[in-house]
Amino acid sequence: MKYLIAANWKMHKTTAETLEYLDMFLPSVKDLFIVDIMIAPPFTALASASIKFDTVKKEGKYNVYLGAQNMFYAEKGAYTGEISPLMLNELNVDYVIIGHSERRQIFGESDNLINNKVFSAIEHGIRPILCVGETLEEREQGITLKVIENQIRKGLAGLNADIQFVDIAYEPVWAIGTGKTATPQQAEEVHKFIRSLINELSKGNDEKTRILYGGSVKPENAKDLIKQPNINGFLVGSASLDPKKFYQIITKVLEV
Repeated sequence: MKYLIAANWKMHKTTAETLEYLDMFLPSVKDLFIVDIMIAPPFTALASASIKFDTVKKEGKYNVYLGAQNMFYAEKGAYTGEISPLMLNELNVDYVIIGHSERRQIFGESDNLINNKVFSAIEHGIRPILCVGETLEEREQGITLKVIENQIRKGLAGLNADIQFVDIAYEPVWAIGTGKTATPQQAEEVHKFIRSLINELSKGNDEKTRILYGGSVKPENAKDLIKQPNINGFLVGSASLDPKKFYQIITKVLEV
């Protein structure tokens, strides 16, 4: 399977800044088809980014995909402030990040809500990236794998064979935006566990599911992390805000 290198910009960059970034970044990945590249700008920049992506992809020389940072499961309704899958479809969004720890912790998203979002994304042809991860307290208590198993079982409940249409991102909460990073061995232990769990839930689909690592990924640690057999890419946060650093991470993956 191809590696997926995904950028999650979170609440950063205006529309103008997004277009400036893409003008700088896209030429560097022209004719680069060995890996899949996804960028998830904020919602306000999605429309302009979509036009830009559609324009360059028509040339047939870019393997880049547009992502959204969140979505609601309903197609329409009285859900103030939410974005529907149909709205993302209209913008040709390819991926959607679901269940990020900041959505879980700050906005109180439940596993049931996350599961509904995963179902809805698949139904509307958008590939979900389901995020899972433990807090520092949970790791110190030795319950990391238990937490991960609970999040995955509930997040993927009822999907069965459709699990093949989901990517998983393991993001240890204690490593997100802190500068701390799980060691390659720590990350591999969890990724290997996730793969075995996916195989249990949907026999054979573990080999179709990309398991990404996220949590202070940067050019300095990307190569050692991607060498691990069960790490199939990255969900990059702060380092992706700089087009040069994001490209450097991609080049580190290409070296392996």
